[in-house]
Amino acid sequence: MKKISLVVLPAITIALEILPLGAVCIFAPSPTERAKETFSYFSPIPFGYANFAPLITAVLTVVILLLSLISLKKNGVFNSMFVLSIITAVISLLPLVYGLSYFTFVGALITMALVTECILIKTQQK
Repeated sequence: MKKISLVVLPAITIALEILPLGAVCIFAPSPTERAKETFSYFSPIPFGYANFAPLITAVLTVVILLLSLISLKKNGVFNSMFVLSIITAVISLLPLVYGLSYFTFVGALITMALVTECILIKTQQK
């Protein structure tokens, strides 16, 4: 049952990353006006505007999902899954460097899911 939760949680995280509510770009059509647009984590538009973290987080989450599928058969991938989950959770917090307006509720849910994944992997190792 615990191994199945290691697969379900990254799948839920990827579903959240597909939603067009996670990655934020703030455009300035005029000097006094600001337009906030949200995109999917898999969208290359925020990456093109120097918001690199969402796309990197999305790709690493897919790798975590693949490793969790491998972990159903082999037990030797837990260390790499744990390290990769920590790195992905830290990268998912990088939009906060630009300011709080670049971090959405969906982004917070994604970070919490990645941290929960780290905890589940550590409990599975013991």
